[in-house]
Amino acid sequence: MLLPFIRTLPLLCYNHLLVSPDSPTLSPPYSLEKMTDLVAVWDVALSDGVHKIEFEHGTTSGKRVVYVDGKEEIRKDWMFKLVGRETFYVGAAKTKATINIDAISGFAYEYTLEINGKSLKKYMENRSKTTNTWILHMDGENFRIVLKDTMDVWCNGKKLETAGEFVDDGTETHFSLGNHDCYIKAVSSGKRKEGIIHTLIVDNREIPEIAS
Repeated sequence: MLLPFIRTLPLLCYNHLLVSPDSPTLSPPYSLEKMTDLVAVWDVALSDGVHKIEFEHGTTSGKRVVYVDGKEEIRKDWMFKLVGRETFYVGAAKTKATINIDAISGFAYEYTLEINGKSLKKYMENRSKTTNTWILHMDGENFRIVLKDTMDVWCNGKKLETAGEFVDDGTETHFSLGNHDCYIKAVSSGKRKEGIIHTLIVDNREIPEIAS
């Protein structure tokens, strides 16, 4: 992931790389007309999944278009000011996101993304310290389970009803997914740096954790 994005005409930034407008990577499903204004793409992991944010910036018209997961969220076809910011919301939890547009020199621009007021890098670092994430496939569906530092459990962007209990070696937080019994077990690692270890158990089977 390239952060921040920098554009100098006639180059454009697409899929985190700088390429020329006649590059063979500009094949469908994107049209050449759209690609010449597409300057930045970010993948953002939230509680309800990974969201793709795309930003178009016309450096002659000032046009700004923001897409979230392919859906147009903001469109401004003409703006006198080429720099500034655009704020919108992402995911089921309506997480606040802001794209900053800054001029570097001449026709070069820098694009940075903020989530909840933090740079994307800082937000992801904090998230990895305060959440645990598991993904599993059951009954033909994908489930993204997120445990927050508040001990709230979320599934696909929705907060679940849970019941906690103390056990001999730690605690267990119980909840259900359909007809499946689940719980997250918390035990001490015995090491100060590692802290508490959380493990998701579904139908008596341990589910491997993914990076948040």
